[in-house]
Amino acid sequence: MIRLLSGDEAVARGAWEAGVAVASAYPGTPSTEILEELARFPNVYAEWATNEKVALDVAIGAAYAGRRALATMKHVGLNVAADALMYASMTGMEAGLVIVSADDPAMHSSQNEQDNRTFARFARIPCLEPGDSQEAKDMTVAAYELSEQFDTPVLLRMTTRICHSASAVELGERQECAARLEKFPRNPAKYVMVPGNARRRHPVIEQRMVDVAAFAETYPFNRIERSCPPFGEPCLGIITSGVAYQYAKEVFPHASVLKLGLSWPLPEKLIRAFARSVDRLIVIEELDPFIEDAVKLMGVACEGKSIFPITGEFDPRVVRECAIQAGLLPESARVPLVPVDAGELPTRPPVLCPGCPHRGAFYVLNKLKVPVNGDIGCYTLGMVPPLSAIHTCGAMGSSIGQAHGAVKAGAHCDGSPERHVAVLGDSTFFHTGIPALINAAYNRAPVVTIIMDNRVTGMTGHQENPGTGHTLQGQAAPVIEIEPLVRACGITHVKTVPAYDVAEIEATLKAYLKLDEPSVLITREECALLPAARKRWVALEVLDECNGCSLCFRIGCPALLKSDELDPKTQRPKALIDAAACTGCEVCAQLCPRDAIKFRPSEN
Repeated sequence: MIRLLSGDEAVARGAWEAGVAVASAYPGTPSTEILEELARFPNVYAEWATNEKVALDVAIGAAYAGRRALATMKHVGLNVAADALMYASMTGMEAGLVIVSADDPAMHSSQNEQDNRTFARFARIPCLEPGDSQEAKDMTVAAYELSEQFDTPVLLRMTTRICHSASAVELGERQECAARLEKFPRNPAKYVMVPGNARRRHPVIEQRMVDVAAFAETYPFNRIERSCPPFGEPCLGIITSGVAYQYAKEVFPHASVLKLGLSWPLPEKLIRAFARSVDRLIVIEELDPFIEDAVKLMGVACEGKSIFPITGEFDPRVVRECAIQAGLLPESARVPLVPVDAGELPTRPPVLCPGCPHRGAFYVLNKLKVPVNGDIGCYTLGMVPPLSAIHTCGAMGSSIGQAHGAVKAGAHCDGSPERHVAVLGDSTFFHTGIPALINAAYNRAPVVTIIMDNRVTGMTGHQENPGTGHTLQGQAAPVIEIEPLVRACGITHVKTVPAYDVAEIEATLKAYLKLDEPSVLITREECALLPAARKRWVALEVLDECNGCSLCFRIGCPALLKSDELDPKTQRPKALIDAAACTGCEVCAQLCPRDAIKFRPSEN
């Protein structure tokens, strides 16, 4: 059977066909759909973990117990899981363990564009790179075989284009894998990483990589595709991997290609033989010169980042233009851009959705002009004008620690530091916010933390989390209430406020900013885009009393527009509400000094 699958769906299918028993992940674009898809298959346990390290620890435990396991995350998630990755490499496991790192060249939904092939080299584990959905499925199956053959975790490196692009995939049947041992292993020499045991394990993993490198020489996913150049032209050789392979084949149809499906460790003999067979050797790879540098260390002359960019995402146009500039292709190879008449489409800047429960808090923060340390989530859009209420944003859970450090630095310098506010969401708080909050409580940092609880993991598409009451596979789960958890972290000043109550948010913030100890404000309202919330939408309307003062526009709601009607006295445009977009949250109505925003009479 052949089906059209995205790369993420193909990985899920491959994991299922390989007999995976346990899968754990934290949602992160572009990896999220892998677990969402896998959770639909029978005979698989799949879960959302609180963060990526926890997810990998869960998968490692399953693999120790002799069952094939999967952990998935986006590229920055592997930073969080790095500690677990390193010890898993040292110990090996009883059954196959595959870790998916979904990298994001061009940063479509990320704060950086790191190249996680480096983690494979760093951790001494193999790395596979699929170039389409079929390979994503096949390499996932093969990764488990590789893992068990060499007693190693295997990194499956995906990228955004592979994750989200769809292509035809030939499906296979599930390989039911019984537990590879009857009971959990009692082998402390292998699995207890005290220094004495770890020292003995280190030479083992070094030899393991030597063995995998020898295996790579004949691995089917590493293949040479020969091509004869036109008569009289030199033979161009290309080394490539992942999605860059697709662009290389399109732009250089007459080049010979060494496609590396196993991109670490590299097959040195195969590379040397390929290099000898061509007149000019180039490496086409997104982001870091990972392959290029390794090939040069072999003493093999090649070109790569001197021709192609080290940042951003490739496509055929980018590869072709760079090749022309480097003299690899003639000017005649340039493909003219075909103008597309898109009409006068309105711009769509990133903005919080209509009715977003975070909008009121950001309005207040902007009004109070306090420094705000932000975090990773859809609420990061609080930085966008006119709210303009976030001044830093780095990584999951960083907001509290940054605010803590800034306050302590100010106190050390002049004894009267600015009060800082840290902002993060409910899922981010569960992810890495709790240790930072404990640290603030322990060290008495007078930071106000706002936990914006919208009852779901919003940014990645409404995934469940410990505060929602359901698991990934739809089972009822205990709701982890944030307020008692915050109190258990040592915070005495804690208050939960309805997210749409602007006056109460402002009053609480003003009071907490005067305290000499840490405090937490929880703003709570479910995401306006959740199905239950959407059913309750009742649009507002602007009455004739509006005089165009524009105060309501300070919240930056997309449902609020400027009408063509001018107030006769002020000659300013009156406000207009798009009834199709308005959720009836009433934040704008709370700001209107003329009480000119009300529910529509017909719907009241």
